[in-house]
Amino acid sequence: MDLPMLLGAGAVAGTLAGLLGIGGGVIIVPIVTLLFERQGIPANLAIKMAVGTSLATIVVTAISSIYTHHRKGAVDWGLFKIMGPSVFVGSLVGAWLADLIPGEIMYIAFVVFLFAVSVQMAMSRVAAHRPLPSTPGLASVSTFVGISSALMGIGGGAMHVPFLSYCGIPVKRAIATAAAVGLPLSASATAGFIIGGLDEQGMPAGSLGYVNLPVFGGVVGASLLFAPLGATLAHKLPDLLLRRLFSVFLFLLATRMAFNLF
Repeated sequence: MDLPMLLGAGAVAGTLAGLLGIGGGVIIVPIVTLLFERQGIPANLAIKMAVGTSLATIVVTAISSIYTHHRKGAVDWGLFKIMGPSVFVGSLVGAWLADLIPGEIMYIAFVVFLFAVSVQMAMSRVAAHRPLPSTPGLASVSTFVGISSALMGIGGGAMHVPFLSYCGIPVKRAIATAAAVGLPLSASATAGFIIGGLDEQGMPAGSLGYVNLPVFGGVVGASLLFAPLGATLAHKLPDLLLRRLFSVFLFLLATRMAFNLF
């Protein structure tokens, strides 16, 4: 494995996890997929390994960023009590569906969603557009986020942060809460990918289901150091700037993903 590349991916993923409340999977998945393919692993297996391993690393980066956000009193634990269990169930379903739903359909829908959200966040200066939905509505949203995130190997912040912000939650609180919700999401999905890959043939050495432990260790080593840095920066930057940064991040992500369709 290319250790410098893994450490670099972990550093960027950890910083983004703390700064924007995302899991960093959008950085880890493509890099790890490429590294597995260089080892001669078929692309269809490489992507599953990358997603499973990415979700496992998000468990660790989420814990690190949650600690920093909680110390600053930014996590809305009331929302977490509703969103956490829902996203846990959703991510289990997503891990189960990973082999059933055509990846092209989910991929295109996700790209369109990211473009739309990035434009909405860039243009909006007023945080409150509508109130938070009722408890069943909020639970339904988080269940959907859990399903989608497990399929994509991400922590859910790319969807939860814009949604909470749109519903009037201050962006720093939205980022901190999304980071917290990313923990049950990633833990549940990781368990699903481990179980789902136990009977898979042709796995690289050091694999536990679809989670590769050597890659996991390399990425986590760097991400642990940088997640608190990102979380600290999130509390020092103005809310409007954070919204703009998140908007740019989503637009670039959607653009990169769209190029993969051609």
